[in-house]
Amino acid sequence: MIDANQSLLDSAARLVEAARRAGADAADAAVVRSRSRGVSVRLGKPEEVEASESEDMSLRVFVGRRSASVSADARVEIGPLVERALAMARVSPEDPYAGLADPALLARGSQEALDLFDPSEPSGEVLREEALALEDAARAVPGVTNSHGASAGYGHAGLVLATSDGFSGARTRSSFYRQVSAVAGEGVRMQRDSDFDSRLHLADLDSCEAIGRSAGERTVRRLEPRMIATGRYPVIFDRRISRGKIGNLLSAINGAAIARGTSFLKDRMGAAILPRGISVIDRPLLARRPGSRDFDGEGVRGEDLVLVEDGVLRNWLLDSATGRELGLPTNGRASRSSGGLSPSSTNVEVTPGPMTLEALLRDTGHGIYVTDTIGHGANLVTGDYSCGFSGFMIENGELTFPISEMTIAGHLAEMFHSMVLADDPDLRFTVAAPTMRFEAMTVAGR
Repeated sequence: MIDANQSLLDSAARLVEAARRAGADAADAAVVRSRSRGVSVRLGKPEEVEASESEDMSLRVFVGRRSASVSADARVEIGPLVERALAMARVSPEDPYAGLADPALLARGSQEALDLFDPSEPSGEVLREEALALEDAARAVPGVTNSHGASAGYGHAGLVLATSDGFSGARTRSSFYRQVSAVAGEGVRMQRDSDFDSRLHLADLDSCEAIGRSAGERTVRRLEPRMIATGRYPVIFDRRISRGKIGNLLSAINGAAIARGTSFLKDRMGAAILPRGISVIDRPLLARRPGSRDFDGEGVRGEDLVLVEDGVLRNWLLDSATGRELGLPTNGRASRSSGGLSPSSTNVEVTPGPMTLEALLRDTGHGIYVTDTIGHGANLVTGDYSCGFSGFMIENGELTFPISEMTIAGHLAEMFHSMVLADDPDLRFTVAAPTMRFEAMTVAGR
């Protein structure tokens, strides 16, 4: 796919040039080529085989302060696509913040070697054997009674971007995954859990046996859950879901939400929103990490961005249009999708704490350990947080019996201020967050 990038770049450049010749004051074009394959099994039998391949392009044109975007299959004729985009732009309302990124901020010269692409393409037979091995390992755990299936697969994607300001860039990315879901117990006592791994490089994936065994063990541990008394408890979020809490923070400091006034943190720039000693940094240039990119959706070069420094909020996530609306320059966080451009993070790293998970449990003494949440949870306008959950009781600093069918509630501002972190961030994901504790949340039980 890397060899195909030049042809994609040529297609994007032709699209931009055609738009300029047809009357656009400025334009940019992106072309995305993707290919994927996946195999699912259940109870030892193939259940689904999926394969897809696509090549799509999008064109954004500007006529004065008016703009429009169109998307189409890359095989469509350029002329009619350009005409449609310009016709839409000319009747669109003026947007004082519309426009390409500042040319001085664009990525130029040689691109970073971020090691994001593995050309491996496992055959359907290999993927089927992996899925079967995942399920076999999960079903081999004593107490597992059934399977909700297992799957293995991969995807390759190449993106190129060209702008009328002279930017031209390409990147390719691969992904490989393994997943299995197990069942324990019978009837109303039945419990389900899962485990998975997802990596940029095939060789980095955890083994099928390890993933399957983990899924089975997680499921069996959930058997015979109880409800506990309603009250206020310290609550620890397992690192598998703690990144969702940092995700709430990222959504609340997204420039689009700030510009709309729909974030509970909209007036908190320069204020302490996390405990001292905790920083949150967005790092787009990390090698072999899933969110890495050396240029953003507008061609702006990638650079580290401190979002929270020693507990204090320092930056919003901004693209060019959102930055103009807030009177600030873009910080290279534009993300391009079929719906247009919007700010987003890349690889977010949270300062880990000094304690191991075991030490954090001991330090907590008596509380709740959450392993799964149910429902959306966060209202980012008000900061209110509430969701259903399952997990384990913490007694005398150790995990004891499973609990479920309850809810937890709090306010994100108070939760963030009381946050205590373990030392175990999971670097597989775009948000590398460790296990975290919030000091006092309301638990609704019996």
